Amino acid sequence: MRLALLALLTRSPAHGYELKQDLEKLLGAAYPQPNVGQIYVTLGRLEKSGLIEGEDVEQSGRPNKRTYKLTDAGREAVLAWFEETAEEPRVRDEFFMKLALAPQSGLADPIALINKQRRQYLNTMRDLSKLAAAEDRDNKISQLLIEGAMLHLQADLDWLERCQEELE
Repeated sequence: MRLALLALLTRSPAHGYELKQDLEKLLGAAYPQPNVGQIYVTLGRLEKSGLIEGEDVEQSGRPNKRTYKLTDAGREAVLAWFEETAEEPRVRDEFFMKLALAPQSGLADPIALINKQRRQYLNTMRDLSKLAAAEDRDNKISQLLIEGAMLHLQADLDWLERCQEELE
């Protein structure tokens, strides 16, 4: 969340609720919606660490609004973030740990676990398909997010098939 907020602030100063709306508009309904309280807590931490500066703006008839702008250190943090690669493959997978420990524990059948997980993935794919159909087609970022999630799910389904073949 912190680096996403910093990246949004590269355009111009903004207040917390604006940043929440910007994230929602950019990412669409497929991405978990940020909590405005979490955003303000994160902004406070970013300000304390010197990555942003806050300024109170007076509003007539309403409480003051605090807007935030990026500092040079904040801009450097965003640049460094864009240079980093995302660390994936999911080697520490909770489902795989269950699958590996099920036979040893004697409390769960590995094939039943695979089938249950497969149903979960298929339900999630169905939900994402509905979401993709309902999402604004002009929001390319949201569409790509949904497509990426579905491709990951398809790979997970293929992997479950492979696990079942090996364990039967």
